Amino acid sequence: MKSIAALQAAVTAPPSEREPSDAELDAIETESPLILADVALLDAQIMTIDRTPNELDQQRIRRAHRRVLAARRDLANRAATVTVSGGAA
Repeated sequence: MKSIAALQAAVTAPPSEREPSDAELDAIETESPLILADVALLDAQIMTIDRTPNELDQQRIRRAHRRVLAARRDLANRAATVTVSGGAA
């Protein structure tokens, strides 16, 4: 019978590769407004899963949806600006 300990090194990443790189942390920071907006939208939707949404619930969902759209727009505009300014340099 083979021992799995011999395969452990191949399965587990070295300690230096377990942590996110600086580029990955920067990407997370750039996308965090969108992530937070998505979480707020999910929270608003989850609150109404087991009941009929009232007017306040519907307003909360619409407001959260608008935040998601605005965050997506800002992220797309930032990416387009980086691409345009990066290509012109």
